[in-house]
Amino acid sequence: MTERYDGRRPDQGRPVSIETAVAPYAEGSCLIATGDTRVLCTASVAEGVPAWRERSGAGWVTAEYAMLPRATHTRTRRERSGPKGRTQEIQRLIGRSLRSVTDMAAMGQHTITVDCDVLQADGGTRTASITGACVALMLAARWMLEEGHVERTFVREKVAAVSVGIVDGVSCLDLDYREDSSAQVDMNLVATESGGLVEVQGTAEGDPFPRPALDELMDLGMSGIESLLAAQAKALSRPGS
Repeated sequence: MTERYDGRRPDQGRPVSIETAVAPYAEGSCLIATGDTRVLCTASVAEGVPAWRERSGAGWVTAEYAMLPRATHTRTRRERSGPKGRTQEIQRLIGRSLRSVTDMAAMGQHTITVDCDVLQADGGTRTASITGACVALMLAARWMLEEGHVERTFVREKVAAVSVGIVDGVSCLDLDYREDSSAQVDMNLVATESGGLVEVQGTAEGDPFPRPALDELMDLGMSGIESLLAAQAKALSRPGS
């Protein structure tokens, strides 16, 4: 396969756009679009930390994730009784990813909650959420510094995430829903600006896959993350961000 069904090369991600300051009441916000997947990310700053963390003297960063009822082709019921298994897994992943690049001692006794709400889903919602959540977090950190709530910035570096997989025997970057639903291997990769790995989630949907295929997917994913980091930097450098 030299070209995918949508015209992309196997090593080509979907178009990415990150628009900042889309929620004026939030201390940090952005709307990230990766292809037809769109996620609104807002970072809210509050004084105080969870009770179990009060004696640490450090802050806390957490995340919540939700998919709007018509983000998909059919309506999904709201999770009114609390997040279900998949939702809990994703929001914990987002939180871990953000904390991996945060100096929480430098935050003081503050909590930042980053909400990731999927407006439209076409594959890669968790990876888009992580990439957008990082931008929202960095904007909130910038606001805290400007307002004198902290003495220095506490986000050490950017973090981003992308999906890779094997589709029709070919390693591909940034799967959309159609590809993800038929992939022989599906993997999500989270990495930092300095190249550190935060999380690797990979699954064979049928037959096991060999180690060389894993190495190829890792290389493909890291190249995709470089492009996402560049998109984050561009968004953060715009006036008004």
